[in-house]
Amino acid sequence: MYKAGSLLLLLSLSFVISFGQDKQLTKSLDELFAGKFKQDQPGGEVLIARKGKIIYQRPFGSANLELNARMQTGMTFEAGSITKQFTAVAILQLIEQGKLSLQDSLQKYISDYPSKGHTITIESLLTHTSGIKDYMQHDYPEPYMERRDFRPKQLIDSFKTFTLDFAPGTAFRYSNSGYFLLGYIIEKVSGKSYYRYIEDNLLKPLALTHTYFDTSNIIIPGKVNGYAREGAGFRRADFWSMTIAYAAGGLITNVEDLYKWHQGLYTYKILRKETLEKAFTPYKLKDGITTTYGYGWFVRDVGDIRSIEHGGAISGFQANEVYYPAEDVFIAMLYNCDNTPTNELTIAVSGMVLGKPLQASVVVDAHILNDYVGTYALAQDTSQKIVIAIEKNYLVAKIRGQDDFPLIFKSATKFEFKNIIGVPCEFIRENEKVIKFTVNQNGIFEWKKIK
Repeated sequence: MYKAGSLLLLLSLSFVISFGQDKQLTKSLDELFAGKFKQDQPGGEVLIARKGKIIYQRPFGSANLELNARMQTGMTFEAGSITKQFTAVAILQLIEQGKLSLQDSLQKYISDYPSKGHTITIESLLTHTSGIKDYMQHDYPEPYMERRDFRPKQLIDSFKTFTLDFAPGTAFRYSNSGYFLLGYIIEKVSGKSYYRYIEDNLLKPLALTHTYFDTSNIIIPGKVNGYAREGAGFRRADFWSMTIAYAAGGLITNVEDLYKWHQGLYTYKILRKETLEKAFTPYKLKDGITTTYGYGWFVRDVGDIRSIEHGGAISGFQANEVYYPAEDVFIAMLYNCDNTPTNELTIAVSGMVLGKPLQASVVVDAHILNDYVGTYALAQDTSQKIVIAIEKNYLVAKIRGQDDFPLIFKSATKFEFKNIIGVPCEFIRENEKVIKFTVNQNGIFEWKKIK
């Protein structure tokens, strides 16, 4: 009886402590978001779940500035590149069904796509290792191309002649082109439109009733307007045809459906466990270097914290979805302004929920910091420059047209930019002299010191 009574007391005490912690967490989160989003400005909605239970869900700010309509729970947003995980899962379903293979060539399904002397595989498209240039980063001669509607093959024909950035499998560089091509391959293999396949095989089985593709000016319940900051105020975001984003970024959803999607994946309703685990495994290049991307998700290790995540950005909207598997914490954030500090908020919220910071710095001697001061030019495009300067005993990176980025040091030479997780950087010396720094973000980029 004594032991049973003690156990009951311990369980009760544990509940009280947990309840108190969640109450304090809610207060801290409310204060964080209230400080970032005013009711008469664009905002968003945030959902946080831990161990299968939603512990926080709040809307903030305005859904429509013109109508002074407040954001409400369950409203829908454009989710940008979060779409890629839906495309990846659809491809993996077709692989499970034996209808295609990871090692199939792109040309097997799009016969007139030039191989450029290399085998471009389905896997290289999934992992951003194909070398195909990102069509969204190309400066097309036609004005306002993003406002036009395209059939998938039309847009593919617009970028298929671009030279490869590198031989497939030898480097990682994030490319929307790969996922656009995967969407078209889904159509070729399944005999359905990309949108119909996703609806029939992903949305309906998981009851994602607030997830859509805006393809025909349909009325989407609860869809918020997208905005951009302009000076001290805001303007309506530029119009983009969703046929431009397609399988790389055309999804519209809400935070509740993103959580249902997460739950559906981890109960293996639409993919086998072993297939999903492969999707969450960082891909290795031919030289053995491990990237930070699997199939449709970034997989990052920050100290002893692993995350499986993907962000999204499209005109007027920002999104982030992150899962910490060891802690069983899921976070979904959707915002209706493309100037929202999404990375900063994700890092802050994650630190609060996990109970430990995602970014921590070490102190570096001042004379070492002085060696890093100067102007650096991007090796791949010397017109792009970064100035490293000292402000208040800290180093900051100054980039024209952007906010300054403080540098957080992990050692005397290794650092990362504040509020940017999973992007390791390092200053390189030669003969005791600093000659460059490298940034490992969607590929390795060298910034050479020029003065």
